[in-house]
Amino acid sequence: MHAPALYLFIIAFFVAPRLAVSRAPYVLRISCGARADVHSAPSNTLWYKDFAYTGGIPTNASRPSYITPSLDTLRYFPLSEGPENCYNINRVPRGHYAVRIFFGLVTDPSFDNEPLFDVSIEGTLIYSLPSGWSNHDDERAFVEALIFLKDGTASICFHSTGHGDPAILAIEILQLDNRAYYFGKGYGQGTILRTDRRLSFGAKSPKFGADYSADHWGGDRFWNSLSDFDQSSFKIITTASAIKLASRPPNFYPEALYQRALVSTDSQPDLSYVMEVDPTRNYSLWLHFAEIDPSVTDAGQRVFDILLNGDPVFRDIDIVHMAGGINSALVLNTSVTVSGRILTVTLHPKKRNNAIICAIELLELVKAESKTLPDEIAALKQLKSALGLPLRFGWNGDPCVPEQHPWSGIDCQYDRSLHKYVIDGLGLDNQGLRGFIPQDISRLKHLQSINLSGNSISGEIPSSLGTVASLEILDLSFNSFNGSIPDSLGGLTSLRILDLNGNSLSGRVPSALGGRLLHGASFNFTDNSGLCGIPGLPPCGPHLSAGARVGIGLAAFIALILITASIAIWMKRRKNILRAQQMAARDAPYAKARTQFNRDMQLVRHHHGNDGGSKPWTTAENGPGLLA
Repeated sequence: MHAPALYLFIIAFFVAPRLAVSRAPYVLRISCGARADVHSAPSNTLWYKDFAYTGGIPTNASRPSYITPSLDTLRYFPLSEGPENCYNINRVPRGHYAVRIFFGLVTDPSFDNEPLFDVSIEGTLIYSLPSGWSNHDDERAFVEALIFLKDGTASICFHSTGHGDPAILAIEILQLDNRAYYFGKGYGQGTILRTDRRLSFGAKSPKFGADYSADHWGGDRFWNSLSDFDQSSFKIITTASAIKLASRPPNFYPEALYQRALVSTDSQPDLSYVMEVDPTRNYSLWLHFAEIDPSVTDAGQRVFDILLNGDPVFRDIDIVHMAGGINSALVLNTSVTVSGRILTVTLHPKKRNNAIICAIELLELVKAESKTLPDEIAALKQLKSALGLPLRFGWNGDPCVPEQHPWSGIDCQYDRSLHKYVIDGLGLDNQGLRGFIPQDISRLKHLQSINLSGNSISGEIPSSLGTVASLEILDLSFNSFNGSIPDSLGGLTSLRILDLNGNSLSGRVPSALGGRLLHGASFNFTDNSGLCGIPGLPPCGPHLSAGARVGIGLAAFIALILITASIAIWMKRRKNILRAQQMAARDAPYAKARTQFNRDMQLVRHHHGNDGGSKPWTTAENGPGLLA
């Protein structure tokens, strides 16, 4: 950035009237491992309990540095629970945030006193803990990134590297102004700012924004102090005067930051500061000034150039002229690519034999990783649940990013048309898996290879696999699959290898699959006693569809019920007939005598009727009754 353009940028940046902030920024502080909300000394800061955010194990903590919050617990993540573990925080308003993670040490002598692991935010690797981090009272006790969160969530993940279990003391998510740390082209478009350091040259000790009574929209930044400067070459000056243009949006720098400054001496006019950095990285450098030296009263009295590793970046810097007066804040920003491990900032006086500076910020420009398609992440989580994937797999966060830490058993490919990663391979063979394959596996539309062989997966092969048109290899051998082979697999024209041997499959092999054998495809259906219909397998009988088989079974069941009912009715009727016959046989003598009597009476009446006029006999005359 050239000085004239920078000058216009500074005028617009600081002289513009302060925007009214109608609401407080979003703030979330989590005390990892805490069972209840706690307040930390000395500022009585509220930290919410660690509940339902992640896995891991809560335990007592040891603070590695006095600048870390005074909290008593942490959460650590043993490798047995997987190499990737994440805090997934929901309901975070869309906006610009400073995300800060404080590291801790487990208070147990059996643990590695200094775990080394990687940290990612929203799938982008932002930090790898260096060896010796726990022995420094500086920015190495935490990592901070400035990032835009756009989907209502924040995913913060910790990746094991084989050097101890990740241990997290606290997490802060602090909202910033949407234009904070604007650095020009590319701002907010796939770039994350990782704080490398902030240094207040005139401060006596490290301080947070709260110690400076800073505006909450400033994100409670940590400012380290310069304790090892050569007092024969530099001196510290202070002022109690108010500083104009401080604590303005969008960065809201605290006024106290500009009330102390470091000034070079006549014996050493150049003021230089050397920083050790990671090589081949891009950085955003922010330099803070205020002319608080009482010997400088007007523009043109102090002018200097600024050089980075010996190369002039800003020429003829006149603080009074550019800030609009004395005791006024001025911030200069530029981006720099560092090829080596050293970045030296030099202020070279041109008028007056000394230079002045209040503070410096160095932030690394980190290119944000493209994420995996959300629909495919959801499908993998469904598969994780259906197969009962062991904890050691992890499968937390994003399956494809960071690129250094993909999920175990997953192959990823970047799709340039979608600008997203997709899943093109599943390799979970011989992992002792159980459960079943869900129909949702078809949402992994870019799969080219599936290998789930050598497990104990049961159930039917999902017919939805036939919609994964890109599938070339499907190996489900040596499992416990049952049912028939879905006809839909015959429509996979890209399928080259299909291995289903060693299961309990039955029924006819789809004819389309049989035809593919003539075109060089390699299919294996052996050790499935119920399969038939292609060369090498038994011939099939009349082929019945699943619906027909269900219909036949239902008809047979109904017929059985009807036959049983008919037999019961017949037996009851037969029993009634036999009972009637028995009763008839018992009453036969009485019926015969009665019949004979009636005949005799008819004959007698007929005889007397022929005698002409004789009276009919009375009952008494007929003799005693038959029942007497």
